Amino acid sequence: MFTRRGFVGLLCLVTTLVPAVPAAASAAAAEKQTKPTIVLVHGAFADSSSWNGVIPLLQSQGYRVIADANPLRGVTSDAADLSALLKSIDGPVVLVGHSYGGSVITNAAEGNPNVKALVYVAAYAPDAGESAAKLTSQFPGSTVGTSLSPPVTAPGGKDLYIDPAKFHAEFAADVPQAQAALMAAGQRPVTEAALNEASPGAAWKNVPSWFVYGAADKIIPPQAHAFMAQRAGSKETVAVDGASHVVMVSHPDQVAKVIQNAANTVG
Repeated sequence: MFTRRGFVGLLCLVTTLVPAVPAAASAAAAEKQTKPTIVLVHGAFADSSSWNGVIPLLQSQGYRVIADANPLRGVTSDAADLSALLKSIDGPVVLVGHSYGGSVITNAAEGNPNVKALVYVAAYAPDAGESAAKLTSQFPGSTVGTSLSPPVTAPGGKDLYIDPAKFHAEFAADVPQAQAALMAAGQRPVTEAALNEASPGAAWKNVPSWFVYGAADKIIPPQAHAFMAQRAGSKETVAVDGASHVVMVSHPDQVAKVIQNAANTVG
């Protein structure tokens, strides 16, 4: 049986053997817990690999990053799929969309209070009732209509692809040709109906937004980007000189910086 003195001695021994958690380590763990999760949503004629340059830059800053596989079947259904993913994430979320993915995040954020910031990367930010096709044609300069291959008949409608022979010049002009050829071969189709589907909502009216796009975008006219950013009351708008529609591929550092700026506002 332990005496009181023996118990005190044992307690001192245990305290000596168990190292104290350094204050710096505790602070780092707390910071990691408070950092938002960043969810990246690719657009049409692309896949999640289009974020490969951005992801490690964000991860190196301690962010959890998820690159969502966007079905590209329709705004409402794609937003529902993304919304289900968002509801599975604990804590705040910064939601990032490229191209058609912007239409998806605009609607997936509706009713998801954990989404604290929206980042549009060469992306559509439609108002309720607007479609990607309408926003594209509202301003001059898009070559997407003449860049498409003949539609492929698929269950439920028509699938659209960028003509591989035109992919580099029209979709990814500032990306090395060999890399653009890989992107063209691996592109995923979007339905014609998805690009013409009117957006049910406009989450950017209630959620702070950031915009970054290429000043040489041939798919969505730069004028359209500037219009959508101004209308949304963008917290930061960056037009990257000479950048194409895939600005996150050609200038991942600048895109990651805008995403981090949005994330830094989430507390």
